[in-house]
Amino acid sequence: MKIFSTPGFSNVWALNLSNALAASIMTLMILVGSLVGAELAPAAEWATLPIALTVIGTAVSILPATSCMQLLGRKNAFLAFMALGTFACWLASAALAQQSFSLFCIASVLLGATNAALVQTRFAAMESVAPEHGPTAASLMMCGGILAAIIGPELAVAGAHLTAVDYQGSYWLAAATVILAAGVLTFYKPTVAVVKQQATTARSSLDILRNPTFVLALSSGAIAFAVMSFVMTGTPISMHHIYGHSLIDTKWVIQSHIAAMFLPSLIAPLLFKKLGIRGMMVAGLLCYCVTIAIGYFDTSVKGFWIQLVLLGIGWNFLFVSGTALLPRTYEEQDKFKGQAINDLTVFTFQALASLSAGWALGLISWQQMLLICLLPIVMMLVLLLIETRISRRDKHSH
Repeated sequence: MKIFSTPGFSNVWALNLSNALAASIMTLMILVGSLVGAELAPAAEWATLPIALTVIGTAVSILPATSCMQLLGRKNAFLAFMALGTFACWLASAALAQQSFSLFCIASVLLGATNAALVQTRFAAMESVAPEHGPTAASLMMCGGILAAIIGPELAVAGAHLTAVDYQGSYWLAAATVILAAGVLTFYKPTVAVVKQQATTARSSLDILRNPTFVLALSSGAIAFAVMSFVMTGTPISMHHIYGHSLIDTKWVIQSHIAAMFLPSLIAPLLFKKLGIRGMMVAGLLCYCVTIAIGYFDTSVKGFWIQLVLLGIGWNFLFVSGTALLPRTYEEQDKFKGQAINDLTVFTFQALASLSAGWALGLISWQQMLLICLLPIVMMLVLLLIETRISRRDKHSH
């Protein structure tokens, strides 16, 4: 395959494997976070707080992570945040030993901060290749999530009873995996981008946000994460605690969901050619609609499995589309600002969705939670129609 020999893709593979290993701490948290929360939290409605705090940690750390990359460079910043992730895993294990919910919450925030740097690897990968290969690089980076989807939950289960304290060993194994990821990252060689001479001054954040195409790219990622996180965060409690399905079945559904988030990336370059970026966004929204329909009527293990797989596919289509469109909406000197605005918005929406999931499960039914998700889906569809109309009008005027 030509892709293996294309300049810059050796960086993509190094970033891919390193990120897949390090990101397993997040997939571990998806399975274990709410279960540990249910055991340690002072009240049932706080069970999903650790997962929500992980996402909040990501959101509030986007700007520091981006600034760190500007000061230290991509590689050094990635290594620094991986060290933080290793410490966070140790802190989580200490919290479990002490049965301290507050300490576990602090560890969750630090894991989220680590993730703030890890999510930037997709931009580092796209910067390593020619612009026309950007969507392919982004898709390949998403494929690394398949490995993370397998490793994280397996670490959780393998370490669950490694010590006398449930799940303490899970975080020990996660720390070792992050250290391994840092070793793989040493093969990454950062590229130096050339800024065009005519691009003299950077634009303000407001100027960047005035671009309707930038808003569409940002919204695609934000709504992808908000809906996915709202449903996914509530699934372990809904499946295991409310509907009484086993932990093994719950693990299988979560693993399948995370794999479904990333497997479509294997064929994403082909889908981009067939459907285009905006067509992929429509396909993602359709997947979300079917997810809601199935989840509303079927709460069996099979129903949850189909629902969560479609949720993962819909997320992939929307998030990869937004990621692929984003670099087309700003100049080189605006990249860190544009990426920071995008990721800050995306992960703030995810944080709000995660935090409200546990609260919603305590107040309304699973079915009502799913119906709430129709609101952002309709909003995204309206944005897509408006941006498409503006883009066509601008093309005709030129």
